[in-house]
Amino acid sequence: MPTPTLAVVNCSQLVTLAGARRPRCGAELRELAIIEDGAMLLSGDTIERVGTRAEIESMVGGGCEVVDAGGRVCLPGFVDAHTHPVFAGTRADEFERRAAGATYQEIAAAGGGIRATVRRTREATEDELVVASRRFREWFLRGGTTTVEAKSGYGLSVDDELKMLRAIGRLNDEGALRYVPTFLGAHDFPEEYRARREEYVALVVEEMLPRVVGEGLAEFCDVFCEARVFTVEESRRILAAARSRGLGLRVHADQLSLSGGALLAAELKTSTADHLEHTDAAGVAALKAADVQPVLLPGSVYALGSSRYPAAREMIGAGLAVVLATDFNPGSSPTPSMTMVLSLASTQMKMTPAEAITAATVNAAYSLGRGRELGSLEATKRADFVIHDCADYRDLAYFFGVEHALETYVGGRLAFSRRGATKTQHGV
Repeated sequence: MPTPTLAVVNCSQLVTLAGARRPRCGAELRELAIIEDGAMLLSGDTIERVGTRAEIESMVGGGCEVVDAGGRVCLPGFVDAHTHPVFAGTRADEFERRAAGATYQEIAAAGGGIRATVRRTREATEDELVVASRRFREWFLRGGTTTVEAKSGYGLSVDDELKMLRAIGRLNDEGALRYVPTFLGAHDFPEEYRARREEYVALVVEEMLPRVVGEGLAEFCDVFCEARVFTVEESRRILAAARSRGLGLRVHADQLSLSGGALLAAELKTSTADHLEHTDAAGVAALKAADVQPVLLPGSVYALGSSRYPAAREMIGAGLAVVLATDFNPGSSPTPSMTMVLSLASTQMKMTPAEAITAATVNAAYSLGRGRELGSLEATKRADFVIHDCADYRDLAYFFGVEHALETYVGGRLAFSRRGATKTQHGV
C-alpha cells in the first residue's frame, strides 16, 4: 500500500455508498453502506481504505496528516449532473415579474428568459466570464458539491459558444471544482434566427459542432427539446450529428409539456433525459427499456412556482437509476444547493433521504461517465469528500436552507472550510 498521506477519523457516519460498480436502482437506492464510527485513509488524491476508526487509526504512521471529523457525517462530494454555471448578469427582474404573476413562457416570448442572458453573455469577455463564475464555484464548494456538469448555451453563436466552453475549461484547469463540459448550442434560437430556424440548426450541426469537437471543448451535447424551442425532428438531427462526432448525449426533455423528449432520448439511447416534469408512463417505460438515466431537477419546479414535479416514485418503481441535480442557472433555478434539492426531493417527490443521496452522488457520477472514479468512498476512487456539520445523514434534507458542509475536499485537498466558524462536536 502506498504511504498514507491523510486520515479522516471520528466520523459518526462514513457514508460510503460502496456497492455494485454501476448506477443504483430500486431498493439499491436506499443502501448507503454506512460505517458507524468510520474513518478513511488517503494516499495523495486517492482513497486507499475505508473502515472503522479503530482499523484506520492502527494504520496511521508518522508523516500522515489526521483530520478529526468531530463525530460528524462524512459523505462523497455531491455530483451535480445538470448546471449552467457560466453566464453574465442575473435575471432578478424576471424573478420579480414572476412573483407578480407573469409565467416563464410569457417572459421568454417578450424577449426575456434565455435570450436575456444570451445578450449579456455575448457582451462579456472570456476573462469576465471566468471571474464571474469563480463566485459560483465557491457556492458549489461551500454546499458540498465537488463535481458539476457544466453547459454552454448562453452564447448561441459560434464564437460565443466557444468562448463559454473555453471559460469552462479554464475553470476546470484551476482544479478547485471538477467541471464536465457539455455543448448546449441548441438551448434556444437566438434573436437573429427567430425566423430562420433551419439555418440555425444547420449552424449548430455544420459549424458549431465541428469547432467544439475539433478543439476538444466538450464531452456531451445537449438539446432543449420542447415544442416551442427545438422540435423532436430538430433535436434528433443535432443529437445524431453530435454522436457521429463522438460526443455523449443528454436531452432537456418534457419540461414544459409532453413534447416527446423522453421518447427521443430512449430512441437515441442518450446518457440522460433531464427535467421530465410532464413525462407520462409510456415515456418512463421507454427510458427504462433504453437504460437512460433520468435527471430530476426539482429546484427549477420550485423556482418557477410550479407544483408539477417529476414522477420520481414511478421512475424508481420502474427500475430507473434516478439522478438529482440543481439545474443552477440565472433564470429558472438560481441555486447551487444540493441539500436544498435533497429536501425538495423528499418533501415534494417523496424520495427517502437515502434515495436522494444516492441520486446526488454515485448515480450522478455514472450519468457523467465518472462512476468508476467518483460518487462513492471506496478504495481506488478519487478522494472527493465532505465533512458535514451534523451527526446523521438525514439531517442534510431535514434541516433545509442550511449550509451543512464544514469542509470540502477535492482530490484529497481542502477546497473549502468553515472550521473555526463552528465548535460543535456531534455525537461525542
